[in-house]
Amino acid sequence: MFKAALLGATLLVTGAAAGTAMADTLADVKKAGVLTVATEMQFPPFDFLENNEYKGVDRDLIEEVAKELGVKAKHIDLPWTSVLPGLEAKKFDLVIAPVTITKERMKRYAFTVPISEATAAIMKRADDKTINKPEDIAGKKVGGGKGTSQLAQVKEFGQTLPTPPDVREYVDSNQSYADLAAGRIDASVNSLPNLAFAAAQRKETFAVVLPPFGKPSYFSWVGRLGDDDKSLVEAVNAALVKIQKDGRMATIQKKWFGVSQELPTTVPEPQL
Repeated sequence: MFKAALLGATLLVTGAAAGTAMADTLADVKKAGVLTVATEMQFPPFDFLENNEYKGVDRDLIEEVAKELGVKAKHIDLPWTSVLPGLEAKKFDLVIAPVTITKERMKRYAFTVPISEATAAIMKRADDKTINKPEDIAGKKVGGGKGTSQLAQVKEFGQTLPTPPDVREYVDSNQSYADLAAGRIDASVNSLPNLAFAAAQRKETFAVVLPPFGKPSYFSWVGRLGDDDKSLVEAVNAALVKIQKDGRMATIQKKWFGVSQELPTTVPEPQL
């Protein structure tokens, strides 16, 4: 009886271990036919709402990726500060908000291959003659999105200036742009693609300050680290590389950026 009980317990433990090892997010996604993704729809041209319709670079890209995986994409709109915690809590499968690849983030998340350049830059009011290069933000009021890599970079950059700027945090970039237009701050920080899009939409209001001040960097999508999610991230990577090589990526980039970008087909070593 003791041997039988021991054998039964062993089988239970072995079965539980096997069940854990067999957990596979990609398999679950394909079985359900749905890839649930999250982003902040306040980050044009990557993610935004127009007449209550979700649009942008990430929307177009994830639809192509979903086709490659043979599933439908379900989109969740969250504040930026809730996106990565929600991923860790397994509330969805993938983050398609453009996330800057950094050394610290790579310790916690699995990054896909890049979906865009993400180098940090400054935007000013179009009629401002006092800011002509990034160093001219010394002592001025600069706004950016809370918890973003670009905000962290402008704070670091500010410490190299004679007078650090007064850096102000906003819930999202649109609020920063609104305060810039109203004259409540002197500049906004974001990635160059975001600022170029915003300035192109309101040429009479905004102008991008060139060159960018940030270290060369990239935006990627984010999955969870661990064996359960490894196959999903690999499948998304394969789809993104295919989309890049067959020209669909360039078509989407030209639609939203006006130009195409040459992007790595592997996850680059971050400089940030």
